[in-house]
Amino acid sequence: MQQLQLFLPCAAGVEDYLAPEVLRITGLPPGCITKQRGGVAVRTSLAQAMLLNLHSRLAQRVLVLLSYTEYRNEQDLYRAASEVAWERWFTPRESIKVEITAQHCPLTSLNFAALKIKDAVCDRFRTVAGGVRPDVNTQWPDVRIYAHLTTDACSLYIDTSGEPLFKRGWREDKGDAPLKETLAAAMLAASGWFEGDDDLKPLYDPCCGSGTIVIEAAQMACNIAAGSRRRFAFEKYVPFQKRVWDDIKQEALAAEVVRSPDQKPIIFGSDVAHRMVDFAQRNAARAGVADVIEFRGGDALQRMPPIDVGTAGGGVMLLNPPYGERMDVGGVAKGGPRHTGDAVGAGSFEDEANVPRFGARELPQHEGAGEFFNQLASHWKKNYAGWTAWVLTPDLKLPGKMRLKETRRVPMWNGPIECRLFRFDMVAGKMDKLG
Repeated sequence: MQQLQLFLPCAAGVEDYLAPEVLRITGLPPGCITKQRGGVAVRTSLAQAMLLNLHSRLAQRVLVLLSYTEYRNEQDLYRAASEVAWERWFTPRESIKVEITAQHCPLTSLNFAALKIKDAVCDRFRTVAGGVRPDVNTQWPDVRIYAHLTTDACSLYIDTSGEPLFKRGWREDKGDAPLKETLAAAMLAASGWFEGDDDLKPLYDPCCGSGTIVIEAAQMACNIAAGSRRRFAFEKYVPFQKRVWDDIKQEALAAEVVRSPDQKPIIFGSDVAHRMVDFAQRNAARAGVADVIEFRGGDALQRMPPIDVGTAGGGVMLLNPPYGERMDVGGVAKGGPRHTGDAVGAGSFEDEANVPRFGARELPQHEGAGEFFNQLASHWKKNYAGWTAWVLTPDLKLPGKMRLKETRRVPMWNGPIECRLFRFDMVAGKMDKLG
């Protein structure tokens, strides 16, 4: 089991950032990896798979390819799964779950296909383990088996991660659906804010919600491994070697950068909802970066720069701004509760409809939104000269609403939602006449 074929799925558009991350973590030469649609394939060892689980900020999971066969029907899937030596990976004491993804699959029922694969796994264990078979647990399985079906081919994977890798292990305080940590890391990668050097520019998220972006940035700056506060599925597998894993974790811990007590923060977050600021502070403490980030409450239409960048070569704003319904030009949610958070549809509702503050996730798709974003851009141009703003949004017309000309647009997906990460360079002066 020295050489394994791994596949690291990621959000669409992130492959170009995941590939160099994999090379950096593993130290492998470029020829060992292959970029594919929706992920990166790499041939390496189980120890490297553990290393990728611990350190990757962009991958959704680390999967091991165990079988690749052609098929025509469900019986072919059963046969393919029966031929995999599952007993080399786990025992009947571990519970399992089978999940299927498909592209142009001719089968009429993916659920039935999953059932046939599950039956094959269980029947094999009955044969090799004296009639004992693993139980199925669809909620919290010990082992996740993935099948990917194309028109005529079936790939079978075993998942070494367990919970998806965006679950870093530090988030307990959140809204309903906060921005995933993997997407925040992709935004940071696209912005180029962190290139591994010590000369970092100030970073600011003016609507930080529960702190996802700034906590990711702070952990990167402190060289804290993304998965250092969680467990992984491979820890229950037969090939797992605790001594090797302990050495990997100890090496990661020794590489962390300890911040000097007299060192001033360069990472900042603020949000209109003070409750969300409290959430962010507690999350930062669990993530080990409480003293690296400065959090404050406040309206993004009124907050001044958190630091003077006159001699620092500029600062970077990175944010997933509010949008949706029931916001007027001042950022007020009219006629109902306001929605706050740090992602599309994320956050919690607060009944502060009459407070003229910015922070709601629900902005209108009409002229009011244009006026709101116009005011935000005016505030930035007046007070944030020298800063670069990176804004993630599903609204492809956002530059026109802000009357700013983007200098870059990066396609990204927030789950099923197609977004753009726009870059705006803040220069004092008149607003561009766009739209």
